[in-house]
Amino acid sequence: MKIPFVDLKSQYHSIKSEMDQAIANIIENTAFVGGKVVKDFEEAFAQYSGAKHCVACANGTDAIEIALRAIGVGPGDEVIVPASTWISTAEAVSTVGAKPVFAEVLPKLYTIDAADIERKISDKTKAIIPVHLYGLPAEMDEIMEVARRHDLKVMEDCAQAHGATYKGQKVGTFGDAASFSFYPGKNLGAYGDAGGMITNHDDVAEMMRIIIDHGQKGKHNHLIEGRNSRLDGIQAAVLTVKLKHIEKWTEARIANAKAYNALLENSGLTFPVIPDYSRHVFHLYVVQIDNREQIMENLGSKGIATGIHYPTPLPYLKAYEHYGHAPSDFPVSYGQMDNILSLPMFPELTKEQISYVCDALLSVTV
Repeated sequence: MKIPFVDLKSQYHSIKSEMDQAIANIIENTAFVGGKVVKDFEEAFAQYSGAKHCVACANGTDAIEIALRAIGVGPGDEVIVPASTWISTAEAVSTVGAKPVFAEVLPKLYTIDAADIERKISDKTKAIIPVHLYGLPAEMDEIMEVARRHDLKVMEDCAQAHGATYKGQKVGTFGDAASFSFYPGKNLGAYGDAGGMITNHDDVAEMMRIIIDHGQKGKHNHLIEGRNSRLDGIQAAVLTVKLKHIEKWTEARIANAKAYNALLENSGLTFPVIPDYSRHVFHLYVVQIDNREQIMENLGSKGIATGIHYPTPLPYLKAYEHYGHAPSDFPVSYGQMDNILSLPMFPELTKEQISYVCDALLSVTV
């Protein structure tokens, strides 16, 4: 049996006629950049996310950077980010001229540790970026309490958490702004690069729109130096179609995760912890395992694709070696990097496929 890590082809075939028509309409009407289809998606995604505003942009990394600029982060500032996440989170901080400061993650949840955020605050700290990693919301009550006490901005990175909730509230609506990636493999994915931001603040949304369109407010009225980061019409059409199906797909992901949990319950493996107050949307299903490379090779020989998200915590990447961090600085993140393994996870994954993966995994671990 061949089991891909993500199966975008199956998803496409399930909505083929609807998707083909939406794309054909964009081409027929030459609505390639901006316009009504982008505005309609922004309004629909804002409503879905429980936010007042959505501003679409070219990709998820741009979304982080633009959102940071829009809430006032810039040169000389420090921004606290998780030690374990994709580099975009820290990269965007550097790109706006600020300094990323790493904080440890919680050992069972993988999200940023509010206690370590507090330890890392200095007189230069301007903002916190909690990442809702793998689809699980960060511990937002604790994070927001720290932010309020120290008068810090909060920009949520929701790239992997479309539709996730914390105590009944959608992620992205706790802080000053939030960023989303619509990369093809995300829970809500385009057919190319795409991103977006949400906020409940009118002034922040206005600044986002100015930044994405060369710093202009109205044609040729350039107030600042911005950038070109607009969502194109075809991607907006794709996302509008997929948004109608995201709840069904999310419930399928959650059901698949429950099936994995049940089959792996007595395996001795560390599998995802789901607090009863959070809705984990399972962009990724991540376990911790010994002898990972050998096990990945064994699973691969049986046709099972796996992944590692992410193999090296940010403080130990060459890009950040100038900070001089030692393993003891982030013992949780450092200790997990040789053990984490992502198993196949997508809505169309069948119970038979999940059983096959678990049987193969248990045959080499138990």
